[in-house]
Amino acid sequence: MSSRQGPLGLQSSRTSDATIHSRSPPPAAPVFTGAFFDRTPDAARARAAYFKVLAGGLVLLTITIFAVLSIYWGALWRTDRFIHNLNGWIVDFDGGDIGAAVVQNFLGVRGEPMKISWEVRPASDFPNGVDDLAQAVIGERCWVALSINPNATARLNAAVASLDANYDGTSAVTAFGVEARNEDAYRVLLKPNIDIPMDQLSLNFANQFARTLISRQIDISTVLSTAPQLITRPAYFTLRNLRPFDIPVASAVTFVGLIYLLIISGIANGARLAAGFEQRLSLPSLISTRIVTSISMYFILSLFYSLQSLAFQLPFHRRFGHPGFLVFWMLMWFGMTALGLAVEAMFTLLTPRFIPFFLVLWIISNVSTCFYPLETLPAFYRYGYASPFYNVSRGIRTIVFSTRNMLGLNFGVLIAWIAVSCITIPLTSWFVRSRQIAALRSQKQQ
Repeated sequence: MSSRQGPLGLQSSRTSDATIHSRSPPPAAPVFTGAFFDRTPDAARARAAYFKVLAGGLVLLTITIFAVLSIYWGALWRTDRFIHNLNGWIVDFDGGDIGAAVVQNFLGVRGEPMKISWEVRPASDFPNGVDDLAQAVIGERCWVALSINPNATARLNAAVASLDANYDGTSAVTAFGVEARNEDAYRVLLKPNIDIPMDQLSLNFANQFARTLISRQIDISTVLSTAPQLITRPAYFTLRNLRPFDIPVASAVTFVGLIYLLIISGIANGARLAAGFEQRLSLPSLISTRIVTSISMYFILSLFYSLQSLAFQLPFHRRFGHPGFLVFWMLMWFGMTALGLAVEAMFTLLTPRFIPFFLVLWIISNVSTCFYPLETLPAFYRYGYASPFYNVSRGIRTIVFSTRNMLGLNFGVLIAWIAVSCITIPLTSWFVRSRQIAALRSQKQQ
């Protein structure tokens, strides 16, 4: 401090004191002792920062609710609106009164909910008869098919002539469906739109057939006492579920398990990044490490995921025999890699702070394609044909339930996702690394 007296000395003294105080460390913030409404400047700044983060998170979550969750809600809203996009075939192998009645009844169905789009196909299209029609349904050429069985009308007339008490009206028509193609559509959309028209047909045809018998001067009372089903239900149907969804535990892998598959891949990425080793690597080493280690982890995790299903006796032999487990494992590996590498690429850009918002979008956009057939959803959901969940689910159904084999396409879509991620990961890594290098240079200059 200067020894000079007077105003200059006083000014010098004050300047020195201010300098000393400016170099003193700021007082430490209170730890575990403050109240929310403390009036100190530090508490006010901390409270303002807290409200800023809280408000920002609230805004982002609100946007997420309306922009992302709406995708899920929309996939379940008014699904009966597009039932007519599911096609059904009617084939008259009978050529008699029953065949004509069935065709007239189903083509005349009107009202809500909107019905299946029925199309009459000539019997000549099916050289092997009913068996060919069943194979067409399994091959997904149509969602459901009605077969008016050969000689249905002739058998009914013969039963009336002989008063056959063993006559079964359900043999007149056979409906074919594949529950394992989409169990929700089968139970909620397809089956009711067969049951209701067939009940109506049975009632109308019974009344018409009774009048026909009266016109032929057949004693109705005798028929009712001997074979009443010839009057009460002369024509009905049998529903043949060609590929039943008969393994309840399969729901764990065709729907809910797909969410777990994505979550596991995301957790694996987070655990690897938490080590901090990648910050020491050059850009080429960083890119190769991220891709190779992720795919390697998914290879092991998908094996244990598949063994979990095997432990709960999920059948893998129905389509491919014993190699079915290997096919299932590879499908899980490719599916987990397609899902996980996309998260890996976005993790670099969004950072741990914002990656949960992408995960919500990634899960919702995928899972919304697995409830009902995409044909019954608005056109917006056609993206589902290229989504990982949809293709993994279709592949699982082929392996477990022996539905239509489209594994080549399913694997192809997953490989395309993996290829895109193998391009975006280097790009995002380069972008973020460039910003990190620029920040370091700025710090050194300061």
